[in-house]
Amino acid sequence: MPKDTTYKFCFGPWNLSEGQDPYGPPTRPVQSFDWKLEQLKKLGFDAMMFHDDDAVPDIDNKSDAQLKSEARALKKKLDDAGIVAEIVAPRLWFDPRTIDGAYTSNDPKCRKYAIERSLRCIDVANYLDCDLIVLWLAREGSYIRESKNARKCVDYLVEAVDKMLAHDKKIRIAIEPKPNEPMDLAYIPTIGHALALATQTSDPKRVGCLIESAHAILAGLDPADEIDFACSFGKLWSLHLNDQNGLKFDQDKPFGSANLRVAFNQVRALERNGYGKKGEYVAFDVHPFRTTKVEHWTAHLENSRRTFLRLVEKARTYPEAEAQKLIADRNYAALDQLVLEHLMGK
Repeated sequence: MPKDTTYKFCFGPWNLSEGQDPYGPPTRPVQSFDWKLEQLKKLGFDAMMFHDDDAVPDIDNKSDAQLKSEARALKKKLDDAGIVAEIVAPRLWFDPRTIDGAYTSNDPKCRKYAIERSLRCIDVANYLDCDLIVLWLAREGSYIRESKNARKCVDYLVEAVDKMLAHDKKIRIAIEPKPNEPMDLAYIPTIGHALALATQTSDPKRVGCLIESAHAILAGLDPADEIDFACSFGKLWSLHLNDQNGLKFDQDKPFGSANLRVAFNQVRALERNGYGKKGEYVAFDVHPFRTTKVEHWTAHLENSRRTFLRLVEKARTYPEAEAQKLIADRNYAALDQLVLEHLMGK
């Protein structure tokens, strides 16, 4: 596999999934967190992503003392493995109190729960020596437009973020937008929406974003454009690379699996913006195919990193001078072929 010291890589425990989907049971046995950490270490990845209840299982039923003890025990495991925690995210979408949304629920008691859970997530992050909280606003939307007041919901989101920012003056918050699924339509569907929301908060400098390739595609956007847009604001603080075959359910295919050229342009965008030079990680939010055998369980992660590094080589050897001449001549047909032949290796 090609080597590169510019980028650091990570994935989360959920990226070694057991194959269950809405239409069928698991196809691989359940494995412990320790087993998953060992796979990450064996593969040579640098960091692990966490939901708060990945770090502290059954978190809602744990006391503050238990939360502190279990999070610190996890930190020791990570230290012993030479692994760091890249992000921690509150997993709000599994709780019955978030059926109608978490921060944007019509029920004030449910909104209160979502905020309190998020503050505990920040505490977990502190124990793991992690300063980046990711908000995937999974159920912050509606199935029926008339069921919620979208204007109020923006205020609710700002209120929640402000309480998180006030809880810890060092923490940063990265919003991970998605246009749909599990909600019909989300209130913060794109990076533009996320960064606009950031400006309404009490400390916009501490609110940025996380881009996921598949989420951008589901919004009908090009992930490379979203990367450039976020980087123009200095707000791309984390990244989930994967792939998506059209406007279907969120597929989390290996990076470059469905459209290599789209993947290439994402890497070019990261390269031209110097992503990774301030310590940012490249995360692969990918899942093994349901048909994957146990002995091939980590192939999707190895393959995603391999494809990424090969595309880094392609980005750095791209015939830029030749391309600029074609651009100046407005000869886009030739430019199109130049890109294709560069990727194919003429």
